Amino acid sequence: MAEKEEFRVYNSMTQQKEIFKPNKPGHVGMYVCGVTAYDLSHLGHARAAVNFDVLYRYLQHLGYEVTYVRNFTDVDDKIIRRSNELGEEPLSLSSRFCQEYLVDMADLQCLIPTHQPRVSDHMEQIKDMITKIIENDSAYVVDGDVFFAVERFPNYGKLSGQKLENNRAGERVAVDSRKRNPADFALWKAAKPGEPSWDSPWGPGRPGWHIECSAMSAHYLSYSFDIHGGGIDLIFPHHENEIAQSCAACQESLVSYWMHNGHVTNNNEKMSKSLGNFFTIREITQRYLPLALRHFLLSAHYRSPLNYTVTQLEGASDAVYYIYQTLQDCEDALSPFQQASLKDDGPEQKSKTGQITPAAQECISKLRSEFQTKMSDDLNTAQILTGAFQEALKFINSSLNMLKKKQQKKQQLSAIQSLVEVEKEVKEVLNILGLLSSSTYLEVLQQLKDKALKRAGLVESDVLHLIEERSLARKNKEFLKGDQIRADLTSKGIALMDVGKETIWRPCVPVELEQPVQPVEQEHKALPVEQKPASTTG
Repeated sequence: MAEKEEFRVYNSMTQQKEIFKPNKPGHVGMYVCGVTAYDLSHLGHARAAVNFDVLYRYLQHLGYEVTYVRNFTDVDDKIIRRSNELGEEPLSLSSRFCQEYLVDMADLQCLIPTHQPRVSDHMEQIKDMITKIIENDSAYVVDGDVFFAVERFPNYGKLSGQKLENNRAGERVAVDSRKRNPADFALWKAAKPGEPSWDSPWGPGRPGWHIECSAMSAHYLSYSFDIHGGGIDLIFPHHENEIAQSCAACQESLVSYWMHNGHVTNNNEKMSKSLGNFFTIREITQRYLPLALRHFLLSAHYRSPLNYTVTQLEGASDAVYYIYQTLQDCEDALSPFQQASLKDDGPEQKSKTGQITPAAQECISKLRSEFQTKMSDDLNTAQILTGAFQEALKFINSSLNMLKKKQQKKQQLSAIQSLVEVEKEVKEVLNILGLLSSSTYLEVLQQLKDKALKRAGLVESDVLHLIEERSLARKNKEFLKGDQIRADLTSKGIALMDVGKETIWRPCVPVELEQPVQPVEQEHKALPVEQKPASTTG
């Protein structure tokens, strides 16, 4: 996948797709707003992290050197309120939840950003920027508070489309009568009893919400950089205020591309802590493998709303199982040939490598082309995991079946090399999407099975006992009983598969029982390598 294609991204500022051209050839500066660390992170946070992790990975794939900055807000009103509720020091509480967030990010296979700055570590940069804004006559001091004067920035509202006369507070607190304009927002807040504070030229206090990102992005990336990202809910007021204060501090301040991911919804309503309809990442990963959650988060275009349903999570988990079962089957089938090759690793061995088949070449070309086309079109991950990618998995499975058949040596070598090359391309796609685990295929499959058992309220010995019971029922021609056992397990997300004379199980999407099963008195046929669920026969 070495060929480059024009990369187009949707710029929220211009509201259109634009060809991506970094300020500095070969290098990309990217800043993404992180979490306010006062609780465990929820699914909305996971979506932003995963989407921008894919962008980070794809830019690296394109050959760019990327400086990726994702901040932590560890000084904030919400943190103070929560620390008071729990009787814990604010910075201790925020530090604890920063670490919990990093655990979630590792579970979701998000790469570690280049820098992960915290507000509490960048007070000097924040105070320096506020000083510049005051010196440029764009902020004013009132009783130890510093407010940004929005009327001093004529382009205020350009990103969000908000009209200044329609704006009210523009921040997270109620309107302050001391403001010159209700839309003015706090750059610095005077200290209050029992709250953390830092010395400043305007008296002890702490930063307002918005200034932190302007100061930290300028510190790590300069005032002009390529990409600023975050959730769509940050467009106003947060990113709008960032633009105003950054430009007030430095006239040359410019973000080339503003990128925003859509909401995660629950029953088509925005999922958020304030509405109380959210799920934490931890709650979901206790029941589903983090890889399945990541797959689910990539199943919609990053700018589109993503509606959370258990059915979709189940589907994502099933899709990941199919991917890894295919890769495991491929590894099992190729292992004997690879071992034989190691034993005969002489100078003539290279000549014994087969040429890949035209069908394999077409499969690879189609997957490569589709991946490049979709990813270069504003990261269209939703269409990558279908289409040519699924065809590649089917090609592997059908080739594995062919490999079992007796073939001439040349044909066999060609089939083996074809499998190797197609598998390599599939893994390349998975790696760029962050779906290729560092665990072995078998370990991932076992983890998926363990989660499925947990959701079903079973342990593996329960399933094996029911398999034996079903086998005995079939032997006694009690087909209705056998069908009922299989159907009951399927309704809990456990599929039984008859492979030859053996019955094995795998996770599946739970199927609700609408009516009692009807007996079908016929024998199962052995399944191909793809191992689809057992048919309606008991």
